[in-house]
Amino acid sequence: MNDFRSRGDDIEKAPHVDNAYESRSNETTEGYDGSKNVVPGESFEYGTSVYAKIQRLAGKINVEQRGIERVPPEEQTDTSYFNIGSMWLAANMVVSSFAIGVLGKSLFYLGFVDAILVCLFFNLLGVLTVAFFSCFGPVFGLRQMVLSRFWFGWYPVKFIAILNVIACVGWSASNAIVGAQLLNAVNGEVPGYAGILIITFCTLFITFAGYKVVHAYEYWSWIPTCIVFFIVLGTFAHSGDFRNLPMETGTSELGGVLSFGSTIYGFATGWTSYAADYTVYQPATRSRRKVFGATWLGLIIPLFFTEMLGIAVITATDLNGGNNKYQAGWLASGNGGLLAAVLEPLGGFGKFCLVILALSIIANNCPNIYSVSLTLQVLSRYTQRVPRFIWTFLASCVSLAIAIPGYSHFETVLQNFMNFIAYWLAIYSGIAVADHFIFKRGFGGYDPDIYDKREKLPLGIAATIAFCFGIAGMITGMSQSWFVGPIAQHAGALPSGGDVGFELGFAFSFTTYCALRPFEIRYFRR
Repeated sequence: MNDFRSRGDDIEKAPHVDNAYESRSNETTEGYDGSKNVVPGESFEYGTSVYAKIQRLAGKINVEQRGIERVPPEEQTDTSYFNIGSMWLAANMVVSSFAIGVLGKSLFYLGFVDAILVCLFFNLLGVLTVAFFSCFGPVFGLRQMVLSRFWFGWYPVKFIAILNVIACVGWSASNAIVGAQLLNAVNGEVPGYAGILIITFCTLFITFAGYKVVHAYEYWSWIPTCIVFFIVLGTFAHSGDFRNLPMETGTSELGGVLSFGSTIYGFATGWTSYAADYTVYQPATRSRRKVFGATWLGLIIPLFFTEMLGIAVITATDLNGGNNKYQAGWLASGNGGLLAAVLEPLGGFGKFCLVILALSIIANNCPNIYSVSLTLQVLSRYTQRVPRFIWTFLASCVSLAIAIPGYSHFETVLQNFMNFIAYWLAIYSGIAVADHFIFKRGFGGYDPDIYDKREKLPLGIAATIAFCFGIAGMITGMSQSWFVGPIAQHAGALPSGGDVGFELGFAFSFTTYCALRPFEIRYFRR
């Protein structure tokens, strides 16, 4: 290390991006404490380039400098399992999760019991891949999109990264809209764009600093939100306004269950494409079962609680044939108005609770904005040379530009976006799971040292074709306002049918990859 530091600043020593195709010495990443191809944290500040100068400034104000470079073992010092669980507990103990539950009646016309059952089973299914991929972070010290190179190859993963950018920015915009609705319900003079600005800038402040600050915020932020949700539950239960809406039967019920299930699954599995981002600083010696369990519990508890609460509260809009304060609040301010109607008996304290719920959106948006910056660095060696925190700022601006015009069309935007998430992540998971269990046969089948060597990574031919077949399955099973697939038409009452896009996307991609990958290995040996 002393030899490394003794080199002059005139030699660029910042982390390189494409080891196999650049002329920089491999000394920057190999032979560091016995681990190959890792990047020590102090190396980000070496050199006289603009990149190095910006990184030095970031270091002075304790902003995380690392992007997608592999984390060295000696920097994997986050030893708290609760840090993992609280990350997802805070991110899902938010009003966005409540809004997903509300869609069961407002958009899919389900009763109470059937909506609860859909929430139960599709959440259990959706969180599995998030918990599974979280186990990869400690073992390899690599971010989720970088890990995806082992399944998709160097070039195809760039397309996956683009989809993830869309997902991250879209999540952030949708969540900001929910928070703005709440602020509008507290004070009707606060326009939607003002609430969106408040939430976006608060999120940027936290994510700009990086991993440690994000985890520190999520560690505590769920507590006040959880207390407020219990107040909502107690107040609503005391009101006696709950209505046990009956379960329907027939093809229309089937279609509603499948389509609502796709929305639930999309929300639960939405963290899959950046799950490992939040465990890379955990030591490689961590128990994978405990990492899986901490993630699973951190996800499933708030998802069940908040979504089922939303399913229950929305039933009150049927009180007195729809002529009631809940329906009026829902029509006036969406989810914000609905919660305001519940908390109305509490007066000023109820409005304070609404503000807390509005600010809870920040906890949900932090993973989105933090991970979008890492995803952008995967696109090319040029995007990786832009520091992570600059991408964080730019992504926040784009999210803002989407959320403000989308404020008045939230319900339709949310449903379509959740289904988009469910579709592509199911295809992604089908390929990744097939490769991990069938071809790599577990964690021992990976060589993390080649994560940035494109000539040694898979070509991605099998993954690309499998992804295309997954899209074909998705199209035949999707049910959207603008298109209903032929299989979806038979999964529910026409004209909307029932959405089975994510199930078919997973099945098609998994099967196709299993069939094609052996040929790719045989002919290309990688």
